[in-house]
Amino acid sequence: MKISQLSIFLENKEGRLWNALDALANGGGVNIRALSLADTSDFGILRIIVHDPEKAKKILEKNDFIVKIIDVVGVELDDTPGGLANVLKLLNENNINLEYIYAFTHEKTEKAILLLQSKDLDILINVLENNNVNIVPSKEVYNL
Repeated sequence: MKISQLSIFLENKEGRLWNALDALANGGGVNIRALSLADTSDFGILRIIVHDPEKAKKILEKNDFIVKIIDVVGVELDDTPGGLANVLKLLNENNINLEYIYAFTHEKTEKAILLLQSKDLDILINVLENNNVNIVPSKEVYNL
């Protein structure tokens, strides 16, 4: 149920994002399934989902990037107005605080996948399951 995500520390310098993505593409043919970038004036955190997180981590570290693999949870939601709000309302009602989220669409018509990170993923999963939210298995995300 948990999906491995790479979190990559990027100095806020010209070309660093390209360097990381180029290393993945040309250093091992790693395809990115989902991506999020958050930055400050000095650095950024690039979060990506790839089909082979361990391979991608090795490639990035070989190219002098600081990388962590952490787990996130993916849920399928309606890609319509209110789809995201419905999931967030459920989490709010159950006192689940999210550290961050990002989403992407896939080939299923009118569906999106929302990636969630919370302090306690097991509690998050329990709330989602108890409320019949469709949790996306990692292999489905990796093989889109």
